[in-house]
Amino acid sequence: MAPITSIASSGMQAARQRLQASAHNVANLQTAGFTRLEVVQQARSEAGGVDAATRRAGAVGVSLESEVVDQLAAKNAFVANATVFRTADRMAGALLDIHA
Repeated sequence: MAPITSIASSGMQAARQRLQASAHNVANLQTAGFTRLEVVQQARSEAGGVDAATRRAGAVGVSLESEVVDQLAAKNAFVANATVFRTADRMAGALLDIHA
């Protein structure tokens, strides 16, 4: 079983990657023939956490509304994983305090 901090860290990295892809899409919103980037995530079966890969979408064009939703989802995922990371850190500190 993977340490919870490793799992949360991989989630934070995937959220960062999603936000970067969405920012790239918004920056190229007016570019003719632009194909948006999308991030595909896959759960790690053995190690825990998530792997993320950026690829080009199948259709040409970018929807600003969809990008805003993607950015909010990425932000929420990052915050949730950061909370898990901080909670694990506080738990480890409490355990050290008990055994010290």
